[in-house]
Amino acid sequence: MQNSLSVLFYVRKKGAGDLSMATIYLRITVNGKRAEVSTMRKVSLSKWDAKANKVKGYTIEAKQTNRHLDIIKNRIYEIYQNLLNDDIDIVSALTIRDEYIGTNKSRKLILEMFEEHNLRMERLLGKEFSFRTLQRYKTTKRHLLEYIQFCYELEDYPIKRIDVKYLNSFIYYLKSERNLSHNSALKYVAYFKKIIRVAFANGWLDKDPFYNFKLRPKTIDKEFLSNDELVKLIQSDFSIPRLEHVRDVFIFSCYTGLAYVDVEKLREDDIVIGMDGGRWIKVNRTKTKTLSSIPILPIAEQIISKYASLPKIDNKLLPVYSNQRTNGYLKEIADLTGITKKLTFHMARHTFATTVTLSNGVPIESVSKMLGHKSLNTTQHYAKILDSKLSEDMTNLRIRFENENVPFPIPINVS
Repeated sequence: MQNSLSVLFYVRKKGAGDLSMATIYLRITVNGKRAEVSTMRKVSLSKWDAKANKVKGYTIEAKQTNRHLDIIKNRIYEIYQNLLNDDIDIVSALTIRDEYIGTNKSRKLILEMFEEHNLRMERLLGKEFSFRTLQRYKTTKRHLLEYIQFCYELEDYPIKRIDVKYLNSFIYYLKSERNLSHNSALKYVAYFKKIIRVAFANGWLDKDPFYNFKLRPKTIDKEFLSNDELVKLIQSDFSIPRLEHVRDVFIFSCYTGLAYVDVEKLREDDIVIGMDGGRWIKVNRTKTKTLSSIPILPIAEQIISKYASLPKIDNKLLPVYSNQRTNGYLKEIADLTGITKKLTFHMARHTFATTVTLSNGVPIESVSKMLGHKSLNTTQHYAKILDSKLSEDMTNLRIRFENENVPFPIPINVS
């Protein structure tokens, strides 16, 4: 049925105050049913034109009040049209009024909800969420705003209208307009997915658009340092203290597998005596909240000792710069040492998984425990079995078979 909308203003005397003055009210009527709300403007009864729905005269006060009423009226028609565009099943005078005064809880907007989520995260920084995670949510919200502006020429978008087509369009936008790789685009969509799941759980979405929607990242070989490159980095001398500090912290991560955020907050209290009598690092990973248990290898122990006598900043175990500065200095280090790979701090974690542990015979289950992974599948993304390790394992197998000296019957040539 076609909705019919009318908007008018009328005055109402209220209370026992000045009887010559009245408050202007807004009346919204849709299909014969009304909803009313005060405009919070007062007018002299003698100056109100009931037929024209406005204040009489051309005084500055009259012009300002009439202009305000025109703005309200235009806003009501805008809300009405938006509700129709949003495929709201029932557009009533009440829904229009509630939208106007900001109490319409049934019509949620995605960026508005995103902002509420991010504000809650900010209050829990350092308790349940890291600063880096918050920044990723904020970046996702920014990409979503730009997408909505680009594709729909709007400042926000109703949650109720988000479907699979919308998701695919958002991914395409991230790749084509923002020039993101497939995997980078999917990371932002994964953060978006968490917001949508909250909306669905609250009943603001009839169907979860991510149900059966598969986010399949492309397999990418993660770079790591070879043993020769690792030795070159360890043996390099740097005359600039900041580069030496960054190199040492990077090497420490190569021999512990700790991510930047976990090395940055590492304290002396995180080191305990393990069941073998040696020193272990035991920390809950910031990203997954899972426990990492890592025996401290000799090189990592030497780095701890190197900085033990230096003044501690916030009781930190090692001198760690910001993530951005650290990665910038690592580029300088790569140039100075002749390492052609793109040196980033996260490469240290890959190096620990591949060059330091798996290539030296440490079982993948143990590596997974030290990395703080929840499943072996995650560890396998880091782990590379090198040709040298395969050759060593097969040589040992060959020797074992030769020692067993099991004869194989010579086949009879039947021709």
